[in-house]
Amino acid sequence: MRTTTPRSEELLRVGAALLACAVVACVAPTKPEELLQLHPESGAHKAMQTRHFETRDDVELLSASAAVLQDLGFQVVESERPLGFLRAAKERSAREYGQEITRVFVALLSVAASALGGGNSVVIMPVDVHQQIHASLVASPIDEAGDRFEVRVLFYRLVWKSDGQSGNEYVEPGEQRMEMIRDAGIYQTFFARLSKAVFLEAHKI
Repeated sequence: MRTTTPRSEELLRVGAALLACAVVACVAPTKPEELLQLHPESGAHKAMQTRHFETRDDVELLSASAAVLQDLGFQVVESERPLGFLRAAKERSAREYGQEITRVFVALLSVAASALGGGNSVVIMPVDVHQQIHASLVASPIDEAGDRFEVRVLFYRLVWKSDGQSGNEYVEPGEQRMEMIRDAGIYQTFFARLSKAVFLEAHKI
């Protein structure tokens, strides 16, 4: 039977603390039902996601929106012109250097803890490997004359994780989460390009 010395017990405690810190440091994902919930910052988010456009041509507005999304690397996967709705998506790698370093660090600590404690407490953290970024857009009239439209776009992503291990338990790959994209720069870029496209179309440039 393997015995532990005070020194090895101390190492085990330090390793366990570091493992706990690594787990706590992981960012909690956005649950699907949270996408439509109101939060204190919902007003700011709506302002970021929304712009008004002076135009009578809702079809052209939706076409311009689709063209801008395509310029940003998206492919339109659903379009309902009578409803002023479209959805686009693009595939990207989700690997992050920081996650990979944490995965290796936690694995090494857990292997050391297993060697000292005599059990199998190896931890291999699943990491993000693939993502699908979505854009959902709605263009709707905001006056009776039909010459002003509100465009609201929502960017979010689905992220898939790699496999992992927790002691003797194998964690299968493919776990999925959904989260909002709240980077203001993405919305600013989209609306800047859409504003330019609508202006050029209005003036037939």
